[in-house]
Amino acid sequence: MSEKTIPYKIYLEESEMPTAWYNLRADMKNKPAPLLDPNTHKPMTADDLAGVFCEELIRQELDDTTAYIEIPEEIRSFYKMYRPAPLVRAYCLEEYLQTPAKIYYKFEGNNTSGSHKLNSAIAQAYYAKKQGLKGVTTETGAGQWGTALSMACSYFGLDCKVFMVKGSYEQKPHRREVMRVYGASVTPSPSTETAVGRKILAEFPGTSGSLGCAISEAVEKAVSTEGYRYVLGSVLNQVLLHQSVIGLESKAAMDKYGIKPDIIIGCAGGGSNLGGLISPFMGEKLRGEADYRFIAVEPSSCPSLTRGVFGYDYCDTGMICPLSKMYTLGSGFIPAAHHAGGLRYHGMNSVLSQLYADGLMEAVSVPQTAVFAAAEQFARVEGTLPAPESSHAIRVAIDEALKCKETGEEKTILFGLTGTGYFDMYAYEKFHNGQMDDYTPSDEELEKARASMPVVE
Repeated sequence: MSEKTIPYKIYLEESEMPTAWYNLRADMKNKPAPLLDPNTHKPMTADDLAGVFCEELIRQELDDTTAYIEIPEEIRSFYKMYRPAPLVRAYCLEEYLQTPAKIYYKFEGNNTSGSHKLNSAIAQAYYAKKQGLKGVTTETGAGQWGTALSMACSYFGLDCKVFMVKGSYEQKPHRREVMRVYGASVTPSPSTETAVGRKILAEFPGTSGSLGCAISEAVEKAVSTEGYRYVLGSVLNQVLLHQSVIGLESKAAMDKYGIKPDIIIGCAGGGSNLGGLISPFMGEKLRGEADYRFIAVEPSSCPSLTRGVFGYDYCDTGMICPLSKMYTLGSGFIPAAHHAGGLRYHGMNSVLSQLYADGLMEAVSVPQTAVFAAAEQFARVEGTLPAPESSHAIRVAIDEALKCKETGEEKTILFGLTGTGYFDMYAYEKFHNGQMDDYTPSDEELEKARASMPVVE
């Protein structure tokens, strides 16, 4: 197909939207290791997890064999309010960079929450409502997940309790208020509302918090409140399953125009966006049907893949959640208060961790000033202000496009634009005022954080 016939924005028809999520684990030769009980170190069963998570979500979390799981009609109807999301050809960025590379991005910011998080939030709220629960608890870093879950809970009439990482709570008051618009209660974490929060505050006075801290508080609140369960916006395999709609739509749109990406790039915090984007493409790679280069991009201040260790660790700072085998910096790691608040988790999803360990995916870490320089460059030429998290992928997409300029290679690059940055103006202000630094944890800091990792035989 002629390049001139490829539009700036490729939309699928509603009839072309996915009707089932794709479970990447079904095609993995080396399956991700099972969750373990933090006390006995034995694999967690559905009964073990029932007091924390919703029943259907537990089934999805533990299912390593079913390749496609049907999306319920109620969820597909909700998706139609903002999906299918556009696949955009970044013609202006290509021209600006004077690169022979072709650059595409999947834009997930065209909903009120401003990010991809709504894809899983509506699914998790649906299953909670179907189970007859009163409400759910959760944590949020930058606020995108908390906003998305607040919207989803409002839609189904569920109560929503959000523990927001204190650094982001203070930096992003408008994000907090959007959650409250949708009826959620929002508490800065660590807080005095929970035993684990009080313990962390006593040990780390004045801390800006971490996702690990907020997870501990949300889980404690859920298990101690009748009629509530805990839901999570990233890291878990069920979340990657729901987010596969990103990759499924991307692949369908590219197939429609005869486009095959050479490089697929996503920002990496807990793994929801990256896993969702790459899933169907990685499935083809695993089945030997096609080959792609996958790049995970993480902040240099929280480099779980590039500087973490692959082993079992606690999923939360309070050490009350199941153990997951993943690339981790140690559950005690509290990152500096960098501005990509959604990329502050100490570990990485177990599926992505296994793929990285098997050499099927690359990872790079980038400093935040370089990330914001790329974000500003992108905004000026493409017209969309990107979220700091998304801008990690933009940074590396630009870098790869410039390599093509040097070599003359006409590679096709696909990256995930996870959301918009209109609630992140505090961070942009710091960048413009020259008040943003590029903190990188020392080896000594990481070694200290890893000391808390359990010994699993």
